[in-house]
Amino acid sequence: MGGNVEAMERLIRDMLKELGEDPTREGLEKTPARVAKAWEYLTSGYRQKVHDVLNEALFTEEYDEMVVVKDIDFYSLCEHHLLPFFGKCHIAYMPSRKIVGLSKLPRLVEMFARRLQVQERLTTQIAHTLEEVLQPRGVAVVVEALHMCMLMRGVEKQNSKAVTSAMLGAFRENAETRAEFMELIRARGGLVI
Repeated sequence: MGGNVEAMERLIRDMLKELGEDPTREGLEKTPARVAKAWEYLTSGYRQKVHDVLNEALFTEEYDEMVVVKDIDFYSLCEHHLLPFFGKCHIAYMPSRKIVGLSKLPRLVEMFARRLQVQERLTTQIAHTLEEVLQPRGVAVVVEALHMCMLMRGVEKQNSKAVTSAMLGAFRENAETRAEFMELIRARGGLVI
């Protein structure tokens, strides 16, 4: 584990007591260990580096059309309430000499999603990382998500979906390029707005 497992288990046991539970009862006796292990997995993105996720799959290629990977499922934790938010991420870039293996884009999304996050930061981290590593003519990232902190508490609006975007380079400067990307992710089950 990345952190101190015993300390995490102790804290979870204390939290259960503060909630009014008996952490020694049969149904809860292994809960602190299970929760500590789950949290290690749910925050595993802190122990990954962009270099390790992307650099073995960077290639020089004379391809200058839009590359789109859409409907990348992700799960993350809201840093404000420590409740899950989850949804889909859609990514496009316009290469300028460098491309990246397509399977690396979902891995990049997962690396940033497996941290305490806000959706806005998740969106821009993905976009700026691709801009820095690939130096493309443009990058576009759209994230749509359901937030359990909105569904389970607070406003309790069951169909409220948050949509965030980051448009860099050609996607920011050229309305036609941006519109083409948006149309591609709307098609067949993508973005619903």
